[in-house]
Amino acid sequence: MQTIVMILVAFVRNFVLSRATLQLENIALRQQVAVLKRERPRPQLRPLDRVFWVFLYRLWPRWKDALVIVKPETVIGWHRQGFRLFWKWKSCHGKPGRPRTSKEIRELIQRMSRENPLWGAPRIHGELLMLGIDVSQATVTRYMVRHPKPPSQTWRTFLDNHMGCLASIDFFVVPTATFAVLFVFIVLRHERRRIEHFGVTPHPTADWVAQQIREAFPWDSAPRYLIRDRDGAYGHSFRSTVMAIGVEEVITAPRSPWQNPYVERLIGSVRRECLDHVIVLNERHLRRILVSYLDYYHRSRTHLSLDKDTPEGRSVQPDGIGKIVAFPRVGGLHHRYERRAA
Repeated sequence: MQTIVMILVAFVRNFVLSRATLQLENIALRQQVAVLKRERPRPQLRPLDRVFWVFLYRLWPRWKDALVIVKPETVIGWHRQGFRLFWKWKSCHGKPGRPRTSKEIRELIQRMSRENPLWGAPRIHGELLMLGIDVSQATVTRYMVRHPKPPSQTWRTFLDNHMGCLASIDFFVVPTATFAVLFVFIVLRHERRRIEHFGVTPHPTADWVAQQIREAFPWDSAPRYLIRDRDGAYGHSFRSTVMAIGVEEVITAPRSPWQNPYVERLIGSVRRECLDHVIVLNERHLRRILVSYLDYYHRSRTHLSLDKDTPEGRSVQPDGIGKIVAFPRVGGLHHRYERRAA
């Protein structure tokens, strides 16, 4: 009796399973037919179709027998992709993870990397530690600016490193009250925009210019290179003097004042800030005016190229130490402001 019952149970079980299998197979075939009926040159599977086959793959062992329009490996790939997305969502949902590096630190790392192209991640990481910023070296590597190989310094750095060995010379003319013309010779050091020497004469000869160079660079103070134009006043005597003191001349192209920009800008400043506002009486008067202006230029006038400092350096006076007092310079054309205790 027990045997008969077991046979009946197995029959009923196989019958039920067969019907379920048949129904699943019909569902699978119908779904593929629906896909093929879409009006496209090639059947396109939508995300819902992929979810259907992944679900059927988990539910029905014989799903491969009913699959026609795609390969079984494709369905397995969909399942793995869904597995990764599911666990990615589950691991990130409600859990912020490691704290993100602040914007200020990221910008500081990028700034250090840009300003120091020869530095690697260890150097920048060490500098950050000295500033009390505790980040990993891997974080520094992640946010560093990528430089070309090999890294190159900036043009500003290159020029700053050569400023100390450069000087420029040039002439400019000043009319007098009697309609005469005076020539002003200027020698400018590039490093601190300092005027090393100036001379005034109505007749600039090669011997006179050579003497001005000797007065501008006594002993061993001459620069390595001297930039000048092709003025006829730089004759044989001048060239011999320059060669004797060990200076190499850099001659600009004809009619190219932009190749000697620092001294040209200086001459423009002298005109706009001083000589355009006075009438020069004679050579002695012009010397006195230029001495007054150059004292203001070196000690009081701030320069953009020197980070708003003066060529001779000017100390910053802290707030609250006294009243602000104005001191006239260049006969009142300009003023210098200082704090003086009451």
